[in-house]
Amino acid sequence: MLLASPVGVTGLGLLTLMLFLALFGPLIAPYDPTLPSGKPFEQPSSAHLLGTNDVGQDILSELIVGTRVSLLIGFSAAAGAILIGTLVGLVAGYSGGWLDGALMRLVDVMLVLPFIPLMIVVAAYLGPSTGNLIAAIMLVIWARPARVIRSGVLALRGATYVEGARALGASDFHILFRHILPGVLPIAVSQFILVASGSILIEASLSFLGLGDPVRKSWGSILYYAQIRGAFLNGSWPWWVVPPGVMITLAVLGFALTGRALEGYLFPRLRKG
Repeated sequence: MLLASPVGVTGLGLLTLMLFLALFGPLIAPYDPTLPSGKPFEQPSSAHLLGTNDVGQDILSELIVGTRVSLLIGFSAAAGAILIGTLVGLVAGYSGGWLDGALMRLVDVMLVLPFIPLMIVVAAYLGPSTGNLIAAIMLVIWARPARVIRSGVLALRGATYVEGARALGASDFHILFRHILPGVLPIAVSQFILVASGSILIEASLSFLGLGDPVRKSWGSILYYAQIRGAFLNGSWPWWVVPPGVMITLAVLGFALTGRALEGYLFPRLRKG
């Protein structure tokens, strides 16, 4: 089990903390992050543990409340990308022939396109909103999971029980979703963990560039406003820039450690010692 591994315990602990902040952040935040609660650029104090930004908003409250948007985008984009990738991988791996070739050429095109410029173009075209940001990330990162899942389908397509079901007259739809899909679900789960951490990083990067939702707080939007409001020039960067960076790092680390432990649990051959 995951809890039997120190790596898994650490990863799950970090993710549990993030989920707690995402669910109850507005209730435990000391101030309303959308309203001024102090003077601009206040240094950390007992009243404002991480100081205030350029308009007097409490940075700690921004950080806590912004967890919900960052995780929402990460989980939603990852779920959409894995859904697309799983469907493409199943159809391509099972069908073979020209359909497999066409789908894999599409995957190759998505993988060889410059990632960051493509993300910027798609996000700028769709417009700045949380829903559009999720769609932009989802439409760009589905290709790698699709290739990995297709590999799993190819390994299962010639299995004895699949050949037996085909010989008994089972339809392709039945074989795909009754026999092959359960076999590749562990791969999809491990890919979801990986894609979710990547989605959080992408959201932070796009928001830092000004392509995020301008009306909702997230870790990336905090970094964006810190950069354009001169945090590095007026010396407020230690409490305005570093904390959201730490939160992003902890979230990605939590996903990485959980994914590592989950792979060892789902794929026993990967375990060592």
